[in-house]
Amino acid sequence: MADADTHLDAPPLKPPLANTSAPRDREPPEADLAKLRKWQEDRIARKLRGEYESAVLHLAEMVNNNLSTPLRLASIRVEGAARTRQSFLSALVTPFLPLPVSPSFSASSVDTQSTLEDVLHKARHVGSLLQETDIFQTVEARLEGSRDFLARPGDVDLVFRTRERGRFYLNTSTQVGNNEGGASATCRMRNAFGGAELFQANLSFATTTRVAFSASLSAPLLPYLPYASSVSPNPDLNTRGEISVFGHERDNTSFASSFEGVRGLRAAVRTGTLRKGTHEFAYEGVLRHIGNLAPTASISIREAAGPSMKSALSHTYMRDTRDDALLGTRGSYVKVSHELAGLGGDASFYKTEGATQLARRLVPGVTLSVAARSGFLWGLDGRKVPLSDRFQLGGPMSVRMFRANGLGPQDGPDSLGGDLYWAAGLSVISDIPKKPQWPVKLHGFVNLGRLDSIDKAQSLIDNVRESISKPSVGAGVGLVYKLDAVRVEVNFGVPLVASKSDGVRKGIQVGIGLDFL
Repeated sequence: MADADTHLDAPPLKPPLANTSAPRDREPPEADLAKLRKWQEDRIARKLRGEYESAVLHLAEMVNNNLSTPLRLASIRVEGAARTRQSFLSALVTPFLPLPVSPSFSASSVDTQSTLEDVLHKARHVGSLLQETDIFQTVEARLEGSRDFLARPGDVDLVFRTRERGRFYLNTSTQVGNNEGGASATCRMRNAFGGAELFQANLSFATTTRVAFSASLSAPLLPYLPYASSVSPNPDLNTRGEISVFGHERDNTSFASSFEGVRGLRAAVRTGTLRKGTHEFAYEGVLRHIGNLAPTASISIREAAGPSMKSALSHTYMRDTRDDALLGTRGSYVKVSHELAGLGGDASFYKTEGATQLARRLVPGVTLSVAARSGFLWGLDGRKVPLSDRFQLGGPMSVRMFRANGLGPQDGPDSLGGDLYWAAGLSVISDIPKKPQWPVKLHGFVNLGRLDSIDKAQSLIDNVRESISKPSVGAGVGLVYKLDAVRVEVNFGVPLVASKSDGVRKGIQVGIGLDFL
């Protein structure tokens, strides 16, 4: 009887029952399957992200606590580089390996010279070099115990697991630039001979340059260094050599009543980076021919017709820190070039040219740009400088509100070019009010410049003084649009000051190109 009194039975449940569920992670109701599935995926992703971040923090803590651990880099291997020469890879990685150890030194005295921190820095530098070659799509590094049977305690191998990029590239396109439009085909071969060489060929047809072709082969000039300096091993991939052949047929009837054909070869060495400054040293041999004269060609153009050959050495320095080469809001640009012709052929002259631009943001949405250009040409050995080498000035990309190549000496309808020129421009580019996101900007400008032939009866200073004292000036307003890789301008303006021989352009002027004043 006592047992029966101590046994308790639960009372029977009578529906309907109350819903006592209390979602603790904001899960949606079971009826909404799509939202429930997305909630579950997000929940798993958050969990995985948390685990990953915890693992990264743990790894970083472990590495930081062991940076001073003695560790010696025994070898560097690059895996997955099937189409790359081992000699080229060796030239990249060998400078980061330690000097060979003499048996007279004890292992402990060498091991203390290198730590885990040193090995990690070398891994970062080598990985960066492999990426700079533009050969590899992915580069992953890992440390392994040394495979060498003579390895000492603390010896490790640095292994890079890589995946090479595709070698071939073929592209056809239409293009607009430098006030002409056309179509082109480009073929490119990356890592052509296994040493980060780049072969490129291009064929194009356009409205002014009727046909143009070029083929070039460039490669990094990376000397093989058996052992690097113990202070700062740094193989340089920014020095490249290039050899190219080129040619084009250009319609110059708009300003010189003729066609010009060019065939040439060029060898160049470039070094440096664009933001810190690049230097290019080049040799160029070019055969030019002026022909297909228009019936209205002037006497000067008829005298300049025929073949001419130029053999020249040149040097170009360029530095560009602008945030955008087409519509920069800050930074500067400097380019200076020198050319000496006369090593052969019938062209003998010294030519130098410089250009600079400075961009600054005045207030949000308004940018001020100041630019200047100048050039000087001096014939040597009493020879007349060929028409193809003389300066031309004027047009929507240089001194606006003048015809293209419309400044300087003229003979009837033809521009003869000059020996001395200068040009300067002030531009203000602004967002359209209430539409700052639009790619179209407002543009106001003042341009001035002059192109002259040097009078050798006067001193050079007198020639420069006379040129500066008589500028041609144009001003106007318009719209600027950045279209992919080119800049398009539609301006309305007038020439304020012009010489009698200048070809002026009143009203609307359209410019399409890359390099504007």
